[in-house]
Amino acid sequence: MSLTAGIVGLPNVGKSTLFNAITKAGAEMANYPFATIEPNVGVVEVPDSRLARIQEIEPADKVVPTTFEFTDIAGIVKGASKGEGLGNKFLENIRQTDAIIEVVRAFEDSEITHVTGKVDPIADIETINTELIIADMEQIDKRYSKIEKAAVNSKDKAAIAEYNVLKKIKPVLEAGKPVRSLQFDEEEKKIVHNLFFLTDKPMLYVANISEGDMADPASSQFYQAISDYAAKDGAEVIGLAAKTEEEISEMDQADKADFLEMAGVSEPGLNKLIRAAYHLLGLRTFFTAGGKETRAWTFKSGMKAPQVAGIIHSDFERGFIRAETISFPDLDKLGSVAAVKAAGKLRSEGKEYLVQDGDIINFRFNV
Repeated sequence: MSLTAGIVGLPNVGKSTLFNAITKAGAEMANYPFATIEPNVGVVEVPDSRLARIQEIEPADKVVPTTFEFTDIAGIVKGASKGEGLGNKFLENIRQTDAIIEVVRAFEDSEITHVTGKVDPIADIETINTELIIADMEQIDKRYSKIEKAAVNSKDKAAIAEYNVLKKIKPVLEAGKPVRSLQFDEEEKKIVHNLFFLTDKPMLYVANISEGDMADPASSQFYQAISDYAAKDGAEVIGLAAKTEEEISEMDQADKADFLEMAGVSEPGLNKLIRAAYHLLGLRTFFTAGGKETRAWTFKSGMKAPQVAGIIHSDFERGFIRAETISFPDLDKLGSVAAVKAAGKLRSEGKEYLVQDGDIINFRFNV
């Protein structure tokens, strides 16, 4: 599953700090706009306590977590869709991602400049979202008259289908709403996907709060404003202190545990962010267990057993016979594979089985 979430925001909101915390990749940071020009890409492990529990019950020689990819994209400014700053390049970088993580500054600090001179998270969000909408409107304008002519004059079915989709999207964008606010049928979704609209991508807002608000992000008035906005957008919001998260990521396990306890939080905010971004793209996890390797694997929600088997190896899909499946809650509760079998909880699933998050699977195949 090679999918990536692009981290965007205005300059100096903490994007690269957050990226460093996530990946420890050392992206350049500076207190001025456009410190990031080329996008930085980092691969992170997806935190999943189920993996350790499976290894505890069914020990293997090696444990391998699944991973997820983040791309740090340079700061967007007002007018980016018209080429302001390095706008066109940045927008193209966003176009190559599968989801958008929008970082919004939600803390006061006189030593860190704000590109507009004041901290106003809603204005920041609307600046970015407006630029994305304008870019999508330009995308439609480039195709609209050409497709309209082909649809009317040639009666080409593909042109007619695309024209109808563009007619559906155009007034929504003109009203300042994103493409993702619309409902599409399966055929329309294919057309929309091939047009690479920026505002069709799923969105997750990250409120970059102060360290003092870590235990209760909702106590921040900035966070609350972002949360209210996200609710209207049908999006999720996560509050974390990017600079503090970066410091936590560099601690050893003992110091990290002590710090989190003092801060009144159960885990780093990054863990929540990685899981949220993973789920935002409809990604789920299945496991293989025991023997040489206990491993977490990524699959897309809605995939059938043979497709999922193919993630491990194409031969597994080609010669698929059945998927011997245990749900994680059953293994966790009963404490051993033998107990799961004795309770009749080991299932033999066929080609039409829709794999579920947390399934522990042994694929049977023959080629």
